[in-house]
Amino acid sequence: MKLLLLLILALVKQNDFLTQQKTYSRVRTAFVSKEAIVNKLLAGQNIKPSALNILLVAYKQEQLLEVYAKNTHDKNYVKLVSYPICASSGELGPKRQQGDAQVPEGFYSVANYNPASSYYLSLGLNYPNKADRIKSTATHLGGDIFIHGECVTIGCLPMTNNKIKEIYLLAILAHSNKQIIPVYVFPFKFTTQNITSYYATYKGNTALLNFWNNLKIGYDTFTQTHQQLNVTVDAKGNYTF
Repeated sequence: MKLLLLLILALVKQNDFLTQQKTYSRVRTAFVSKEAIVNKLLAGQNIKPSALNILLVAYKQEQLLEVYAKNTHDKNYVKLVSYPICASSGELGPKRQQGDAQVPEGFYSVANYNPASSYYLSLGLNYPNKADRIKSTATHLGGDIFIHGECVTIGCLPMTNNKIKEIYLLAILAHSNKQIIPVYVFPFKFTTQNITSYYATYKGNTALLNFWNNLKIGYDTFTQTHQQLNVTVDAKGNYTF
């Protein structure tokens, strides 16, 4: 009886989230214009919207956002779709302080869902995370890092209003399945060519190269397994997997 009550309460909470989101006209518009597209993408991978989990991977240099998806009971993610990031700011390297215009690099999650954003629809990242707080020496690290619509940015990942409708729809469907959505942000794809090129460009910056070597461990693990990383942070602010 107690288990049945918990299941009912969980279902009510799930429905409440989507119901609340649909009170916003932009979310309703996203469903009208993009639900068929999203359902077709999911059906192509035998993924049900009612069991959807997603994982987002962004590459700053390539200006690319990849969406991976799976059913909640599956172990491995599959690549669902890739979107171009339509504008960028800052340079390669992590965000370490407010006002540096940097896009963060590291392992994050979606922390909030804004259906009435100044940039149409937006998904807020949990920057600064524990690693950022340990690594930074700044008094103010900044915040308000979003994946959002429009095509302007100071440290965010803009996707255009058209594409954010699809991304946002996927995200709220996954969140309604009680998922905290991982977001991995890399400076570039850690291919042999990129490592050779960018490590040579930044060869005098030992701290940055060490940071990228740390990110590469997570990159290699995910690209080999397509499984969500079990990420923790040590006392020095390094990611451990």
